[in-house]
Amino acid sequence: MNARRHSPAVYRRRRLMVLVLAILAIAALVWLFVAQPWSALGGGSDETQSEPTPSASETTASDDADAADSEDADPTPSPTPTDDGSPKECDPNAITVKGVTDKREYGGDEKPKLSMSLENTGDVDCIFNVGTTQQVYTVLSGNDVWWRSTDCQKEPSDMEVTLEAGQKVSSAEPVVWDRTRSSVDSCGDESRPVAPGGGASFHLRVAIGGIESEHTRQFILR
Repeated sequence: MNARRHSPAVYRRRRLMVLVLAILAIAALVWLFVAQPWSALGGGSDETQSEPTPSASETTASDDADAADSEDADPTPSPTPTDDGSPKECDPNAITVKGVTDKREYGGDEKPKLSMSLENTGDVDCIFNVGTTQQVYTVLSGNDVWWRSTDCQKEPSDMEVTLEAGQKVSSAEPVVWDRTRSSVDSCGDESRPVAPGGGASFHLRVAIGGIESEHTRQFILR
């Protein structure tokens, strides 16, 4: 007995139906893996949820706002080098200078030894240059300048020290006056005029860092 054969049209419809079902199945799979509708749900755990990344403009605006808030919250200015607590340069008005001699009277063969003392009369420690570049010794007879230490000074140097409040210091090595008249043109000249003795009165005036002694120191040459 021969089986009934369907017409070609029936086979074409069946093949078309199978093709449509296959296309629908593939479309459903693509939608599940690409669209991922669960990523929009709010029921996930905190660990799996990520915060949105701000755009460049949003980041800049946020940083600027944080900087502005920080400035408003801390108005204290940054410390300057003068606020570090270290001693400052001495106020000239707080420095007192005095001339010192090793004797009041000198015999005919004795050479006066000249020194100076200075005192920080202020109430704070301060820094002061006590080097020989700043020291000036002047020997006078009345208003006549007989000798000045800077006329023939050799290799002057600087020396900055900290003077404590109320501290008094003296020069370590005295300057020796050879009892002759000095000038910048007669350094090393052995024929310079010699100061008179026999009870002649002379005065020592000193200065350091531009600060002069208020009074002179008198001494006698015999």
